[in-house]
Amino acid sequence: MTQPQNKSWQISKPALHSRQGIVASQSRVAAQVGADIMAQGGNAVDAAIATSFALGAAEPWMSGMGGGGFMIVRLAGEKTAKVIEFGMKSPIGLEVEDYPIVGGKADDLFPWPSVLEDRNVMGAKAVAIPGQVAGMGLAHQTFATMDWADLIAPAIGLAQSGLPVDWYAQLIIGGSAKDLAPFPASARTFLDEGGFPKASGWTALGETRCNLDRLADSLGVVAQGGPRAFYEGPLAQSIIDDLTAAGGRHSIEDLAKYTASIVDAMHFPYRDHEIMATPTLTAGPTMRRALELMSAWYPRGKLPDGETYITYDRAIRQANQERYATMGDTEHEPDPSCTTHFSVVDAQGNMVAVTQTLLSIFGSRLMLPGSGILMNNGIMWFDPEPGKPNSLAPNKRCLANMCPTILARSDGSQFAIGASGGRKIMPAVVELTSLLLDFGMDLETAFHHPRTDMSMDDVTIVDDAMEPEVIDTLKDSLANVVTAPRTIFPYHFACPSGVGRKDGENVGATEIMSAWGDAVGADA
Repeated sequence: MTQPQNKSWQISKPALHSRQGIVASQSRVAAQVGADIMAQGGNAVDAAIATSFALGAAEPWMSGMGGGGFMIVRLAGEKTAKVIEFGMKSPIGLEVEDYPIVGGKADDLFPWPSVLEDRNVMGAKAVAIPGQVAGMGLAHQTFATMDWADLIAPAIGLAQSGLPVDWYAQLIIGGSAKDLAPFPASARTFLDEGGFPKASGWTALGETRCNLDRLADSLGVVAQGGPRAFYEGPLAQSIIDDLTAAGGRHSIEDLAKYTASIVDAMHFPYRDHEIMATPTLTAGPTMRRALELMSAWYPRGKLPDGETYITYDRAIRQANQERYATMGDTEHEPDPSCTTHFSVVDAQGNMVAVTQTLLSIFGSRLMLPGSGILMNNGIMWFDPEPGKPNSLAPNKRCLANMCPTILARSDGSQFAIGASGGRKIMPAVVELTSLLLDFGMDLETAFHHPRTDMSMDDVTIVDDAMEPEVIDTLKDSLANVVTAPRTIFPYHFACPSGVGRKDGENVGATEIMSAWGDAVGADA
């Protein structure tokens, strides 16, 4: 029997309200960076760029220059939104023969068949071509108002100071120590001389920090040389040299040819509301399909009941089945989830939602010794079995789970939401969308409300804070229901962050169990 969670421990996280800008992020440190940018006169996209880079130093195991993601932007007064795609791509020189299937199921984020030595999960062969710098560069070129170098400067400062190892960082590092140990730069950064996770003492004295000086230097190169300094020149060559030395088949051509893209958001109605989501190889189209399947259902009360969650479960499962059977590189342009999400709204009403990732926690676990950049394991997004829409291949974009979304409610409220959590992301965004639109909840109420997750094929996980009669209804109607608490670690449900706006007042909220997550205002 597992140790039960304390039932008398009640946790809440009030939403932040302000008429100034707000950043809601899984890292309060990074959110503060973005809020400060808006206080200096920057807009929501300026704040998003600064937050994006700051996250690579504030929670390096989630995202950074070695990863990729998506940004959705809705400017104040505009009817629709734009999406910046900066997902990862497999190397041009990738050889499928490097990833032989050995049977069984992988034990990371996706239930693929196991690959020899977990080559698609850890190490250089798991690394896809990163897009974060290119994506932020395109956002800056298209929407920003402040100087590029000024937006990266706070991230440089965070990296130069090093990562403080508090209890939560200790928990994260400890959970990955075995996987980090084989990679020298990763081990030097996050483990002590004996190979154990770095840890701080039990008092406020003697704080331990992870040295991120090499990352600071690389951020400096990008700040001074512009976004292309990551993809061309000495830093790019250093990245390729380190990947090649570690056994990768990456080339300078991979970096030189990488570009981010900007496309129209997928804009569609839901009842008398409007939704703007990411198109192509994201979870956006699957979210849209789930909502289409839900459109014949109508809420019967002011709060979700058992039938509500049964509707969610069946619609999301059917949409996911269609997704994995049909979606892959055959779609139009494309791209990219452990992952981080943040949302931004400024005083003028511009809204941004960004989901970015290294995919697994610590990505490939490989920190490049020359640049100090933790690299993604985006190759794991591909199905290693041949003949599938999403099968592994060279020079190919992958089917990702990210789902940053903007909602326009019929009463004039607007929301920018999204989540981290791999396959848990889309179910969480669909449920939050329904809570906000179908039940008219405010952001704080929706984020505190119990949720379900049906991202796994054979089980539905239900928050054990759900009303007992709702749980009983679900157990009577669904094949396999398991209750679980919302905890600080591990996350049984996705981890959302969001902002909202109505009549000139902004609001921000983050997952109540996210220890570092918070909403920060530009007037703080």
